[in-house]
Amino acid sequence: MPPSQVILIDFNRLRLFFNFRIFIIDFHPFYRYTNFNKIFQGGAVMKSLGEEFKERKNELGITTEQLSRLSGIPTGTINKILNGETKSPRYATLKALNDVLFRDIDSGIDGIRETAAAYTVSSDKKQGEYTLDDYYALPDDVRAELIDGHLIFLEAPRSVHQELISELLMDIGFYIRKNKGPCKVLPAPLDVQLDCDNRTMIQPDISVICQLDRLVEKGVYGAPDFCIEIVSPSSRSRDYIKKVSKYQNAGVREYWIVDPKRETVLCYYFEGDDYPHMYTFDDIIPVMIYDGKLEINFADIKDRLI
Repeated sequence: MPPSQVILIDFNRLRLFFNFRIFIIDFHPFYRYTNFNKIFQGGAVMKSLGEEFKERKNELGITTEQLSRLSGIPTGTINKILNGETKSPRYATLKALNDVLFRDIDSGIDGIRETAAAYTVSSDKKQGEYTLDDYYALPDDVRAELIDGHLIFLEAPRSVHQELISELLMDIGFYIRKNKGPCKVLPAPLDVQLDCDNRTMIQPDISVICQLDRLVEKGVYGAPDFCIEIVSPSSRSRDYIKKVSKYQNAGVREYWIVDPKRETVLCYYFEGDDYPHMYTFDDIIPVMIYDGKLEINFADIKDRLI
């Protein structure tokens, strides 16, 4: 069988559960010839997955034995996958590991995430049933989001995450002040009642609000004009998939997904182009809610990162 056919089989078996990657491949063709062209070469598929599984396991701070108990996969099999020794593992095996390591908002908060396990919220409810009452009942020092009745507890951000927020805040804030614009740029933590209902409260990393009547005592009531999310390991699926539709449907005009691991910025301008634009940390990126008059020089930002 030609190598290209083998790759296609592996790809199709993976597409059911590796959702955020498949979303990008299916809808953003530029990825086919950049990031993923490298991943799907020869036996690189399993090596890449093994490395990603291992990285996520370390981020969660769980042992192979714990992963085995949670997934039902023998430790020996897990070690072979993590080390890239197994070239063609069963789909059910990969799915079981993925379900434990990369649970998104539809999979609940129980079990794997230490931050979630440390707190109790309305034990008589399940994911999809939580409301703002449950959200407000959380301790003040707990960061969480409520999305369509699902509670997601947020991990502590890394230094690069905070650096990027600081740099972007300065650039956007300076432009607003220089031009005496009416908008406000605010960082997380900031409660944004995106859908103006009791089932969703999000925490965009950066929000630009130009309709100032939406600024209320507790945060923002309604959609910001511009949202930026800095991707973290635990938020990747949420930032790349769920929040795209949430922001667009709520009336957010522009949405950027800044990915420090890949050094990319995926930009959606919902009032204009049908497709997003992909940039790298070497590019100068226009902010379209300002008709491109504000440009963010990511090359300069990259040089200043630790």
